[in-house]
Amino acid sequence: MNKLLVVTVLVALLALSAESFRVPREAQEEQQQGTLTTIADKVRGLYESTVSTASGYLESVKGLKLEEKAKNLYTDTSAVVSTYGGILHDQIYHLFYPQQ
Repeated sequence: MNKLLVVTVLVALLALSAESFRVPREAQEEQQQGTLTTIADKVRGLYESTVSTASGYLESVKGLKLEEKAKNLYTDTSAVVSTYGGILHDQIYHLFYPQQ
């Protein structure tokens, strides 16, 4: 009877230990899937944060009316360059064809 009790206890302990070994493996598989999901979620979060920050910067730039300022600067610069380009053209022309 004692041997039967000892064998029963040993089998029960073996079954419990075997079951406890199986649970961490399943937990590791779930954790790996959870890790990949966590990484993907973090990447999505960083992407969304970057996009929202860039959108905020664009909105602040539009608020400063930089496009209008850039157009005005281009117009003024074009006028100045064409004026000085014409002066340079006249100087070179008179250098090659001097008046007598």
